[in-house]
Amino acid sequence: MPDAAILLSYLLACIIIVVVPGPSVTVIIANSMRHGARAGLLNVLGTQIGLTTMIAVLALGLSAVVAVMGSLFDILRLIGAAYLIWLGAKMWMSGGKLGAQEATARPGGSFVLQGFIVIWSNPKALLFFGAFIPQFIDPAGSAALQTALLGFIFMAVATVFDSAYAFAAGGTGAWLSRERVRLVERISGTCLIGGGLWLAFARR
Repeated sequence: MPDAAILLSYLLACIIIVVVPGPSVTVIIANSMRHGARAGLLNVLGTQIGLTTMIAVLALGLSAVVAVMGSLFDILRLIGAAYLIWLGAKMWMSGGKLGAQEATARPGGSFVLQGFIVIWSNPKALLFFGAFIPQFIDPAGSAALQTALLGFIFMAVATVFDSAYAFAAGGTGAWLSRERVRLVERISGTCLIGGGLWLAFARR
């Protein structure tokens, strides 16, 4: 297993990577502002489920297969980008009504699904893990176990910081008056559209 110094270096690298907002964070912030921190936390749950499957793929030694699936990943990325842009456009055109309708109608499971879709729509994360995690693996130990451990550490760091984004954005939304709902929806919609464009023009 990696020694303490290597694990500390890895932890610091994870923090640096996670702190920089990406498409997942834009979705978390947008939903937290409009629907409250709970929605953002459900997004976080969805992204963590997605990360779990990614880490499992790597731990099972399927990184070689992942590397040759570029065309499929491009399709997933574009579908995810279109999904985010569509959600953002709905918020922009809702005129303040969308939030009131969805506050009671939208099930929590859909926020979880959003998080899962967004993380898998950004397949470069999986390719990144395939190149990043092996640098911290001790060749003398079990690669699968070490991959699982390092993946768990990354997920823990991501959970802490993504949840912080959700609480911060949710707290901001709670202070907004009803008259500013439309403004919040437009800000949220802009975040979602921005995240979609980020994915659409991302390069592996």
